[in-house]
Amino acid sequence: MRRAVAALFLFGISFGYVEAAVVVYLRAIHNPIRARLHPERGPNDLFPLITSRELGNAGPENERRLAIEIGREAATMFMLGAVALAAARNLHQWIAAFAIVFGVWDIAFYAFLKLFIHWPESLSTWDILFLIPLPWVGPVWAPLLVAFSMIVCGLISLRAGGIRGRLRHWTGVLAGATVIVIAFVWDFRNTSAGGFPNPFNWPLFLVGEAIGLTAFLSAALPYATAQRESQGSQKPPGSR
Repeated sequence: MRRAVAALFLFGISFGYVEAAVVVYLRAIHNPIRARLHPERGPNDLFPLITSRELGNAGPENERRLAIEIGREAATMFMLGAVALAAARNLHQWIAAFAIVFGVWDIAFYAFLKLFIHWPESLSTWDILFLIPLPWVGPVWAPLLVAFSMIVCGLISLRAGGIRGRLRHWTGVLAGATVIVIAFVWDFRNTSAGGFPNPFNWPLFLVGEAIGLTAFLSAALPYATAQRESQGSQKPPGSR
């Protein structure tokens, strides 16, 4: 397990560097367009977003770049899933490994962006997180909290050999993840139309976190109890 976890962390950190480098290049391409449309905004201000119409008006090659970027985001998920598959021996270990490498990748991405271009300015800075199937936006605090939760839960599960859980546990985890995604896309109509983000829906986001973590911990508790009982039964007679 230690070798697998080390590989997942190394890949996640390295891939975070690559992702941050790609964002640096994308900003170099799009900042001139944003400067023409919103000259009052600084080069590190992502909002208001460039709308699809504005992007097309700036040149047909930009629409093609947008399609390529959406494909790159999908390929990123496949790459994270592939390395998790290489580190796992069954479906449940794969889910745990994917959670770990995803979380490490996301945290490393922001760390390298801070190193490269001194962005984000703070953890409260807003970012556009994903484009599939709708624009995900939110303060950097939110994805980092999700990433940290995924790493911790993934490590717990992987150490247990892959926590299987019951249908209600998986339903709870998926429900929590769905609520979190809804919180990220809650304001998509406004941001997609070129508006400034409205206040982030923290109550909805935290409800999603609570649902997912509660379901996971409920599934993990029997494994932790069984492990303690196993360790207790292996102690030599007379030991404390």
